[in-house]
Amino acid sequence: MLEQRYISGESAVKIARSIEAAVAAGRIAAGENLPPVRTLAKHLGVSGATVSAAYRTLQHRGVTVADRRRGTRIRSTAHAAPTPPPPPRSVRNLAEGNPDRALLPDLQRHLRGLGVKQRLYGNPLNHPELVTIARRQFRADRVPARDIAIVSGALDGIERVLREHLRPGDRVIVEDPCFTGVLDLVAALALVPVPVAVDDEGMLPAALLRAMRGAQAIVVTPRAQNPTGAAMTQSRARRLRAILRTRPELLLIEDDHAGRVAGAPYVTLVEPSRSRWSVVRSISKPLGPDLRVALLAGDSATIGAVERRQTIGIRWVSHILQALVAALLEDRAVQHQLAVAEKTYAARRQALLRALASHGIEAHGKSGLNIWIPVADESAMIQSLFQAGWAVHAGESYRLASGPAVRVTISSLTAADAKRLARDVAGSMATRGRSLAA
Repeated sequence: MLEQRYISGESAVKIARSIEAAVAAGRIAAGENLPPVRTLAKHLGVSGATVSAAYRTLQHRGVTVADRRRGTRIRSTAHAAPTPPPPPRSVRNLAEGNPDRALLPDLQRHLRGLGVKQRLYGNPLNHPELVTIARRQFRADRVPARDIAIVSGALDGIERVLREHLRPGDRVIVEDPCFTGVLDLVAALALVPVPVAVDDEGMLPAALLRAMRGAQAIVVTPRAQNPTGAAMTQSRARRLRAILRTRPELLLIEDDHAGRVAGAPYVTLVEPSRSRWSVVRSISKPLGPDLRVALLAGDSATIGAVERRQTIGIRWVSHILQALVAALLEDRAVQHQLAVAEKTYAARRQALLRALASHGIEAHGKSGLNIWIPVADESAMIQSLFQAGWAVHAGESYRLASGPAVRVTISSLTAADAKRLARDVAGSMATRGRSLAA
């Protein structure tokens, strides 16, 4: 195979390093298959066990994906590509997934009045006031939150819980389509994603039932599901909880990344009988992504394991950040602003859905900051909208088995913008239909 000339080394470590270097340099492309173990072992003059060890190392580092049918191939996100430049000013960026800056609280005012003391080694990990607030919030949403940890964002919390309970090769049930960050985490931890289709009410019960066999964990987004905006209803939750009761040892992780501005009530799948569970609630969408704080509730063993591992690595999340988040969450003006933000996002979401429906276009967005629009050709739609002045996100990176679509972030989209965007989406679909008929 062509890529063999870029692979060298007589030990597993050196072989893995040579492959990583070739990937970083672009000599081995994303999605390309590595040589079969026996073929590469013969080429390098080493044992098959040595090559197998190198491939396992690459899988654990998130560089490759192993598939019995397709062999070992380079992950699509394995290249250390630079952050893409923002679109030109003439193109409206609806691809990034950011909240509207105008709807975030003023940090300067709270920073000026923030009273914090220097923290030293040996002090408690968590800010007591923030833990109290977190416990109160979770319990209001019927999450049995006795044990709380503070982590550096939703993905940090999910990764820490997965690391404590799972091992490479374990199967994790995920939504399909699913947030790319979760898919990347699963791949980087050498776990196997098991897709479960979703509709506007969340995971489909029949699909979940089929996926349960052999799975060790499930990651679910009860509201503001990214990218589809699904929000779990009480009736759907009852059906899903009944299925999960058949596997009480299954690790359940709930991702409440949008929190207070999701635009839908929180409906949990956690029950007291479940032995391993966690709910992570980020403050990035309500208060700002740069704060890097999330609240993590879970069973005592899980929270204890997460905190023990924190003391080995990051030690703790900065108490300056924790105190700031606590002050923001307790401030009545901020609480009012969050209510305004939630209503504003809902209005903008509905405006785009109505505009698309007026053109007969199917779209999904029951909650959250995004709209999911099924399309026939993602690439054609992306290019057409870019030429019309819109940057949207291709659905490919979110999908495992579901059909093509594009994701549109509505956080800063006005009603007038929504009508113009819907016309451009409709125009692109019409043009695509004519080209297919020609």
